[in-house]
Amino acid sequence: MTDGTTPVSSGRSDGRVMRRTQRDLPPWPVAILATVGVVLFALPVVGLAARTPWTGLWTHLSSRFVVDAAVLSVVSSVAAAIVAAAVGVPLAWVLARVSFRGRSVVRALVTLPMVLPPVVGGAALLFALGRRGVVGGPLHDATGLLLPYSIWGVILANAFVATPLVILTVEGALRNLDRRYEAASATLGASRLRTLWRVTLPMIGPALGVAVVVAWARALGEFGATVTFAGNLGGRTQTLPLAVFVALEADRDAAVAISLVLVALSLGLLIALRDRWWPSR
Repeated sequence: MTDGTTPVSSGRSDGRVMRRTQRDLPPWPVAILATVGVVLFALPVVGLAARTPWTGLWTHLSSRFVVDAAVLSVVSSVAAAIVAAAVGVPLAWVLARVSFRGRSVVRALVTLPMVLPPVVGGAALLFALGRRGVVGGPLHDATGLLLPYSIWGVILANAFVATPLVILTVEGALRNLDRRYEAASATLGASRLRTLWRVTLPMIGPALGVAVVVAWARALGEFGATVTFAGNLGGRTQTLPLAVFVALEADRDAAVAISLVLVALSLGLLIALRDRWWPSR
C-alpha cells in the first residue's frame, strides 16, 4: 500500500535513469585516452601561465616594440579578414550553386592554403608577386608598387591563408540553406543579385559572421607566410607572432607575455563561438 506521495513506478524510473547514465559513460580506454588528450593540450597553456612574469606583465606589453607589433597585427588582420570575405563569399557561392567542369579542382585550389605549409605559401607568393615575380615584376615596372616587405604584403599573406576558412564555412551554409525562400523571392520579381543581398546573405548571416571572425583570428596568428613574403621589419611588417619569434632570442619574458595575450585571445574566441561550431541539441 502506498501513502499517495510516492509513485509506485519510481523504482523502475530510477532504474531507467541509472541505465541511461551508465550508457552515457565512456568505456575506460576512451576515458583514459581522452584525459591524456586534454592534458596534452592543457600542459602548454599551464606552462606558459607558470612562466609569465605577472608582476612586470604590463611593462612588457606596453613597450614600444610590442605596441608597434600589436597595432600592425590589428590593422593587417582586420584588412585581411575584409579581403577574405570579399573574395571568399563569391567563391563559396559559385562553388555551392554553379555546376561546371573542374569544380572539384577549383575547390581544391582555393582551399590549398589550409594544408599547404605556410612557408611554402609565402614562397609561392614571393615568386608570383615579388619584385621579380611572374606578376609582381611587370606590376612593379608599370606602377612602382612593391608588395613584399610592406604592410600590403602582410595583408596579402594573411588573406591568402585566411580566405579558405571563409570559403568552406560559407559554402557549407549555402548548401544547407532552404532554397524555397530564394525561389519565392524570384517569383516576386526580385533579381538574382537582389535575392542574394536581401534573402541569401541575411539567412546565412550567423555562419558568415563566424567565418569572418575565424578568418580574422587566423590572420592575427599567421607567421610563416608573412615572414617569407613580407619579411620581419620592426614597425613595418613585424606582427605579434613575429615579435614573439624575435623576443625569444632577446627578451624571453616579453615573448611569454605576448604569447599569453595571443593564447587568451584565441581561447576566448573559441569559447565565444562554441555554439556556432558545435550547436547543442
